[in-house]
Amino acid sequence: NRRNRRIKIGKRKFNRGHRIEGVWVFGLVERTPKRKILLFSVKKRYKNTLLQLIKNHVRNGSIIYSDCWRAYNNIGTESYLHVTVNHSKSFINYDNGVHTNTIEGNWSSIKMTVPKSHRKLSFIGMYLVKYMIKRNEEGDLGYNLLKYLV
Repeated sequence: NRRNRRIKIGKRKFNRGHRIEGVWVFGLVERTPKRKILLFSVKKRYKNTLLQLIKNHVRNGSIIYSDCWRAYNNIGTESYLHVTVNHSKSFINYDNGVHTNTIEGNWSSIKMTVPKSHRKLSFIGMYLVKYMIKRNEEGDLGYNLLKYLV
């Protein structure tokens, strides 16, 4: 079972306006005791981009929990059971217990690991890999880094 979500890691330019300079990050977290996480930087949050990441990294037949963002609408038409929570109503779907708190709880930690000067597509990948290794693996960071790069 996986939960998915996305955030933009960045900051407002000159601390004005509403536009945020930065990188979109899409995340998947297992709903298992280990709570392994996968993180991907994406240029655009297109439905097809996110669906392809799901197809590449989530086993057919898995249950996917998400919010009701429209790019996720077709997940249930693939080989997955898609269950949602509508955040405009509540952060927990009380009918079935679905929530996205597991992935939501990671976003602030992820943001803290990426210096503001490196919140660009060209830099962020190494920080996402480092976060995944620290979160998913036990033991020596250098040894585990080699496992991720090979």
